[in-house]
Amino acid sequence: MDELRKVDIIRERTGCSYKAAHEALERTNGDVLKAIIELEDKSSVWREQVTVTGGELVDKIKEIIHQGNVTKIIVKSNEKTIVEIPVTAGAIGVLIAPHLAILGVLSALVAKCTIEIERKKDPGSGTVQQEQHQE
Repeated sequence: MDELRKVDIIRERTGCSYKAAHEALERTNGDVLKAIIELEDKSSVWREQVTVTGGELVDKIKEIIHQGNVTKIIVKSNEKTIVEIPVTAGAIGVLIAPHLAILGVLSALVAKCTIEIERKKDPGSGTVQQEQHQE
């Protein structure tokens, strides 16, 4: 497999830059799997996905925000992004309220949604940081 294809695979799996993928490949002597694992271990964010019905959408997003340590929420329907919500500790109410209003309307139009949640990792341990946000 040529190096560019390996870099593309790594970028697709980790979302890193070409430079980071190339450097990881060099450090792992061309081993794609080891490069992906290395980049994931160093990643400062952790992502998860939750699938909900349209009627559960707003309540699930509120629940996710209350869990804390969320940096971004992306709502998708049929792999198409509906809305991307940046979540910052100081401005949750101000930034989230308009998005929730929009999602309330859109939730009636979609049968099923996927919520992608981006959370911060603890830099030293690789575990997800726990922060609680107050509204």
